[in-house]
Order: sequence, then C-alpha cells, then structure tokens
Amino acid sequence: MKTIHLALFGPGKVGSKLLEQLSISEEHLKKSSGIHVKLILVADSSHALLNSEGVKSNWSKEFKGSSKRYSFDEIEGYFRENKFENLVSIDTTASDDFPKKYISLINAGSHIIAANKVANTLSSDFYEELRRELKKNDKKFNYETNVGAGLPIVETLRNLHLSGEKVTRIRGVFSGSLSYIFNTYSKEEREFSEVLKEAGVLGYTEPDARVDLSGKDVGRKLLILARELELKKEFEEVKIQSLIPKQLNGNTSLDEFNKRIKELDLHFGGLKTEKSVNDVLRYVGELNTETGELEAKLINEPKTSVLGQIEGADNIFEIYTESYKDQPLVIRGAGAGAEVTARGVFGDILKISERLN
Repeated sequence: MKTIHLALFGPGKVGSKLLEQLSISEEHLKKSSGIHVKLILVADSSHALLNSEGVKSNWSKEFKGSSKRYSFDEIEGYFRENKFENLVSIDTTASDDFPKKYISLINAGSHIIAANKVANTLSSDFYEELRRELKKNDKKFNYETNVGAGLPIVETLRNLHLSGEKVTRIRGVFSGSLSYIFNTYSKEEREFSEVLKEAGVLGYTEPDARVDLSGKDVGRKLLILARELELKKEFEEVKIQSLIPKQLNGNTSLDEFNKRIKELDLHFGGLKTEKSVNDVLRYVGELNTETGELEAKLINEPKTSVLGQIEGADNIFEIYTESYKDQPLVIRGAGAGAEVTARGVFGDILKISERLN
C-alpha cells in the first residue's frame, strides 16, 4: 500500500469538493491502485488543522473545533519534523501571495499541485527558479486545472511540444464563466446584467464579477500555454480587452459596482445589436507562435463554427500544428465549476502517485 500525505491549502469551494471526492473514493483507491491517501493538514489564510495521524472525513467539524492560527514557518517545521513520505501540497486558494511559498514547500519535502494559476504567471525569473528547485529536489509540480478546469489541455500541449510537433496556433474559449455568459446572452432575449447575476448564483463567476469581465483570467491561461511551448513571455505582453466600461472600473467599490450593474446593459446591448443574426458573441483567447502574439478579446463568431456551437459553460480549444494544419485538434468540455475543477486536481494527485515509489 502506497501512502500519499496530502496538505490542503484553501478549503473553499474547490478544496472542500476535492476532500469530499477523496473521501468517497478512499476504498476504491486502496483496492484498484493500492493508494492510501492521508490528509495531514488543512489550512485557510489564517487557521490550520494539523494531524500527522490523518484528518478524518468530517474534517470541517474538526477544523472548526481544533484549527489554530499559524505562521508559515510552523508549517515548514511540521513538514520537516515529520518527514512525511510522498508529501503533496495542494493549492486551491485564490491567493496572489501563497504561490510564492512553493519553493519553501519544495525544500521542506513536498510535491506541489496547483489549481491556483498565479505561480505560472509571475515573472519568467520566478517561473524558471521554481523549476530549478523542483529539479534539484526531485519534486513534481502538476497544474492541469490552470487551464480548462478538468480538461487535459496542459498535458496534451506539453506532449505535443516534447514530441517535436510544432504548435503554430491555439484559439478558443478559455473561460467557463464568460462562455456561459455569452452563450446565454447571445441566444436569449435578456439583459446582460441579469445573465451576469445568474452566472454568479450558479458559481461560475468570482464574487467580484469584474475579475471575470476584466479578461485577465483568459490572459493568464494564454501565458501558461505559451510558456509550455517555451515562449519567453511576460503577463504584460498579453493583449487583453477588458469588458468593464470605464465608468465602472478604477476606484469603484464592489458594492457600488453591484448597484450600478444595469449600466452594463446599454454597453452590451449595442454589441449584440451590431452583430449579424448568424453570429454569436464569444470571448476568445488566441496564441500565435509564429508572430508571438497573445490576445484575449470579444469577437463575433458564426453560429455554425466550432466555437459558435458550444453551450453552457463549456471551454473549447483548437490546437493547430504541422500535423493538424487545416483540421485542428479540438478539446471541448466543462470549463467551470468546483466539481470539475476538483476532479481535475484529483487527477493530478493520481498522476503524481503513479510516479512515486
């Protein structure tokens, strides 16, 4: 029986769903793969529950009753003192700062799995330093859910590149939240603000919808894919079209934005009126390896095209290569939601476990 020790940072929607999935699959993993998953840490931004013997499946109750305030130095000390075999730290936070701790976690003996995109979109210097530390410590870093939630985008692209297949272009709908918003808005006679609110209720958008409307999430995903192809790019080089009107950007508070959300209706109503009846609105990401351009933008797309036919919160990726010149490799599926993202993280755990002794 192979024991995998898990440390979960960020027990929010995705993190808690992951723990639920692991609990349900516990016996199946033991029988089918000979894997015993032992949860030895659950931490949010301020409190941590540490149990070297293993946190039970009712972790939430235990966390509320027994978690304590912590410093990151205490976490490092806990890892070093116990010398956990096959230790994997999972980042399901939305933190901009926590990914900067990855190198410390690696040096404390941990592999890394990240749903958080930040580490792969920081400066090239950090990106390369992180990979040097991983190699030096013989540790793995899996982040399939950085792009496409549970879809196998990163692994497919990496395999194509490593095999010598020249990827010339990637195009698609990279955001599940924006996919849902524009799929719904394009085909239904509803105000944009109403569709946006509905997307929030369904859990597709961030609590502050401007995070999605800014286009930065799509920009980050483009950068991650570009770097998988060894393109030396920085986030500042990605051309990103923000969908937030100027009067609602800047210093507007979230509360004020929500009160003025109907101001979006006139702006997007105009865009909807201007498009052809045979077109739909799509927010797409495009990467061209020959020109080096990375761009995220709103376009009119024919209803009959591959991108025009997607539904719900689907993501879709068209990958053009020397072998797939005229007919691209297409990967499509659910691109948003805690359950599919957690399932993707689960998959990363299994990939790491297969490579461990």
